[in-house]
Amino acid sequence: MQQASDHYQVDSHSFMLTRLLATIIPKDPSHKTVFLSISTSSIPGKLAVQLPPFVDYNINEATRKATLSVLDRKVRDQREMWGTTRAYLQNHILGVSEGHTAILRLVGVGYRATVEPSAITVKPDYPGQHFVSLKVGYSHPIELGVPLGVKASTPLPTRILLEGIDKEVVNSFAASIRAWRKPEPYKGKGIFVNEETIKLKAKKIK
Repeated sequence: MQQASDHYQVDSHSFMLTRLLATIIPKDPSHKTVFLSISTSSIPGKLAVQLPPFVDYNINEATRKATLSVLDRKVRDQREMWGTTRAYLQNHILGVSEGHTAILRLVGVGYRATVEPSAITVKPDYPGQHFVSLKVGYSHPIELGVPLGVKASTPLPTRILLEGIDKEVVNSFAASIRAWRKPEPYKGKGIFVNEETIKLKAKKIK
C-alpha cells in the first residue's frame, strides 16, 4: 500500500504502556483490525480498533512510536478519517493503559447516590451486574444498570465515579445518569458531569 508523505503520530508515552497482540488482521477484506491489550491493577481489558481500508499504520519498535497514513491524502474523506482514526486509536490506547473516568456531582437538597449489587425495578443484563441507585427528587429511586466493562463507585453520597477502558461507554453511561436530572439554570440543581458548570439565570418577575 502506498503511504502518504505525512503521518499522524500516536503519543509515544501512552503507546509504550500497551502491547499490540496483533498488527493488522484482515478479518473483513474491507477493513483491518488492531487489537490492544494490557493488564493493570485497576481494570484490565482488551479493545479492538477497526481501521478503514485506506488507512494504514506502522510501528517503529526502536522509538516506540506508531504512525498512521492514508492511501491518498488529497481525497477529502480519507483526510477526514485520518485524524478521526488517530483520535479513536489514541483514546483506546489510553483506555487499556490508564483507563477513562467520569465524575458526576449531585447538586440538590436530598440528592444522593449508591451502588447496589441488585435492583428492584430492573433486571440484570449480565451476571454480577451492579446498579447505580439515584435519589434525585422522584417518589422512588432511579436504578440504572452499570454497563459491562465499567466500574461504578460512590466515594461520597453526592459523587459517582465511573471507570472503564472504553471512553464512549463511560461517557454514554454518564450521560444517561445525567439525563434524570439535567442541571437547571435557576437554582443550579442537577447532575453535573466532570467540570460541567451552568450559568444561573435570574427568575422572571411578573
